[in-house]
Amino acid sequence: MPAAPNPKTPEWPPRSAPRLFVPGPLEAGASIALSGNQAHYLSRVMRAKDGDIVILCDDITGEWAASVMSAAKREIVLQVTQHLRPREDVADFWLCPALLKKDRFDLVLEKATELGAAKIQPVIMRRCVADKLNLDRARVIVTEAAEQCARTALPEIAEPVRLEAMLAQWPANRTLFFADEDGGEPAAAAFSAAGVPAALLIGPEGGFDPLERELLRGSAQVKPITLGPRILRGETAAIAATALWMGAAGDW
Repeated sequence: MPAAPNPKTPEWPPRSAPRLFVPGPLEAGASIALSGNQAHYLSRVMRAKDGDIVILCDDITGEWAASVMSAAKREIVLQVTQHLRPREDVADFWLCPALLKKDRFDLVLEKATELGAAKIQPVIMRRCVADKLNLDRARVIVTEAAEQCARTALPEIAEPVRLEAMLAQWPANRTLFFADEDGGEPAAAAFSAAGVPAALLIGPEGGFDPLERELLRGSAQVKPITLGPRILRGETAAIAATALWMGAAGDW
């Protein structure tokens, strides 16, 4: 009689293990106490119990496995057990989107994080319908997006800045691609040729006004590009162009 097949080795860490970003730096043997929303998520949503594995990231040292030592409704205590992988290398790409209505800008924050942006610099322009951003809420959105897509690095979220002020202090070595409705070099070709460091500016719902376009086209670091024959909504343009840059010059 043929021998019975060996049982499959259980996956470790389990693919279903929850992932959370926590303050660091983490190290093997460290004890981590979680409270508030993170404790609620582990205890009520994930039904964590003693001995369960949780994946922790600190945006410094990378990704770690931790074991639940005690699980209560309001506090979860974890012990860090093993370093799984270092913090990822992040392509030096900044997304500079005009502020949009809240739900649309939330989508930009989420998808830019998933796509691998290193920094998100919100920009205030003359035709923006919004001029404020709740940074704490924005950081929650990008953190949750990074947890969902298994990133080990969080994008930097900067305070919103007016276009004129951003251009006045723009780094001389960083190309700023300007998605201009009036046209420019095809985006894919421009991205492939320029490399890094790079940034991408996306306009508001109402588009760039003539003075902003003149200011941009007069800057040495700015390179006008076109995203094709269709007029894209602000959030669509930001997401599509970021994906295109990552495919042409980023980490895809």
